[in-house]
Amino acid sequence: QVQLVESGGGLVQAGGSLRLSCAASGRTFSRYVMGWFRQGPGKEREFVAAITWSGVSTSYADSVKGRFTISRDNTKNTVYLQMNSLKPEDTAVYYCAARGGISVAVSQSGYNFWGQGTQVTVSS
Repeated sequence: QVQLVESGGGLVQAGGSLRLSCAASGRTFSRYVMGWFRQGPGKEREFVAAITWSGVSTSYADSVKGRFTISRDNTKNTVYLQMNSLKPEDTAVYYCAARGGISVAVSQSGYNFWGQGTQVTVSS
């Protein structure tokens, strides 16, 4: 079992930056692939980024490539999402998720554990 708690959300102007954190409980955090998803107002939840347990392999949605960076610190049981050049369309609740296995996944169904989410609002 893994419990996930996101933090770092808030209100930021367009062009600004935020860093989200996701703290995980459990001793086997390093064995999980970690992902970030988001759900904007009136939209379905969508994939944002994912990272393998080693941090060597990452995957990003086209909409965030070049602006967002996912990383992890297995010594701190934490995964991060650095978000730069934020746009109003990035406004959403951002969720952290975990899955067993060795490869990243872009589908929600591939993840077993979810956090409660953190709100990110980007003003124009």
